[in-house]
Amino acid sequence: MYHLGWFLGNGFGIQTWDGILDTPFSGTNLTDWTKPDLYVDMTSSLERAGFDYILIEDTAMIEDTHSGTAEATLRRGLFAPKNDPVPLVPLMAQRSKHIGIIPTCSTIQYPPYLAARLYTGLDHLTEGRVGMNIVTSVTDRVAQNFGYEQHLEHDERYVLAAEWSEVVTRLWESWEPDAVVADPVRNYYADHTKVHTIDFKGKYFSCRGPLNTIPGPQRRLPIAAAGNSPAGRDFAARYADTMLVISTDAAEMRKFRTDMHRRLRDYGRRPEDFKMLFIATPFVGRTDADAEERLAAAQAARWGDLAIEYSLWYMTYVSGGRIDFGQYELDKPVSDLMIAGGNGERVSMSNMFNNRGDMTLREIAATRFSVANLGLVGSPETVAAKMDELMEEVGGDGFLFYLPTTRLQIAEIADGLAPALQRRGSIRKGYDHKTLRENLLAF
Repeated sequence: MYHLGWFLGNGFGIQTWDGILDTPFSGTNLTDWTKPDLYVDMTSSLERAGFDYILIEDTAMIEDTHSGTAEATLRRGLFAPKNDPVPLVPLMAQRSKHIGIIPTCSTIQYPPYLAARLYTGLDHLTEGRVGMNIVTSVTDRVAQNFGYEQHLEHDERYVLAAEWSEVVTRLWESWEPDAVVADPVRNYYADHTKVHTIDFKGKYFSCRGPLNTIPGPQRRLPIAAAGNSPAGRDFAARYADTMLVISTDAAEMRKFRTDMHRRLRDYGRRPEDFKMLFIATPFVGRTDADAEERLAAAQAARWGDLAIEYSLWYMTYVSGGRIDFGQYELDKPVSDLMIAGGNGERVSMSNMFNNRGDMTLREIAATRFSVANLGLVGSPETVAAKMDELMEEVGGDGFLFYLPTTRLQIAEIADGLAPALQRRGSIRKGYDHKTLRENLLAF
């Protein structure tokens, strides 16, 4: 068996609403995105489908470096407006019993003590079903909202993140397992000799500790990581329990998995305790022909003016806001445009431009895929068989679906694809454990 996750790629923000990429069934997404209903419905549906977790993206900025203005950002609702995902977590957990929920936590937005305390509280409220997606943030605009003139350089961000993670994990361990006595007869709550300061002093953070709340059901929360660069991989191997992996085919997936297992062993960790979920955008239809038609329509839609505008905006974002792709001529080969710089998502930028100098910027914008479909196109039975073939070739550990978040898309996965996978014995039909960590380690 293998694991499944859902990537809520717009976070607690406006979900799919404009139908550009052939997703017209958006319901009230545009007006009701601040309400919990869609997210609560999604959680119960994906739990029925046997998913391990929902991972909630987050950003805290209004992008205005693209074409030197926030006009496209706010006109289109691109990554803004957006609410903090943390208050959403208990509401999502309330209508479910097993599925994990992993909100994003940025190392430049949350001081480590606040993060450790906040997420421990969530662990209690969800009865052990919360995780923490640790990110370093991408753009200068985010950094400038939290006291920086500009963001740290790419690899230095992971130096800060490692130090931040060290503080958080030490705080989670600052209470010994038997520190809480809770004896009403002796009027004795906790043994002070088993609660310890951490006395951490580093380059970026210092923290005395201890945490002023008791450990949650999971004690040390499962950590997710997303960076696929060498620095990001090393961070994940050191601290994370699950990882989002961007790959385009089975060979790339297998190579990535082999590299991560080596890094895990270098840190004295067991590779089987670390779950890599390969991010994919499947196209599931009633029949194979229906799915192929949907894929063709989505690919054609990416050449439209609105889709090109979004793609260029996104390319500006993943550059860290250092390259304004709105300033270049669309129909010149990129080799003639002198595009240089960037301090954002290195792997995403590399994938867009490697060996593509003879293509125009328009062509790259229309065909760049941060997330591939990995060949998962067809009826539920066809896609299920293809997923099994991929996992057999790669060796595991599962998939993270990144799809337009509409009730229709959720139903097609939860009530179409998932039952086909369950019939094949590929994914769980139920949950054997209570906590996210236990369910991640179940197989």
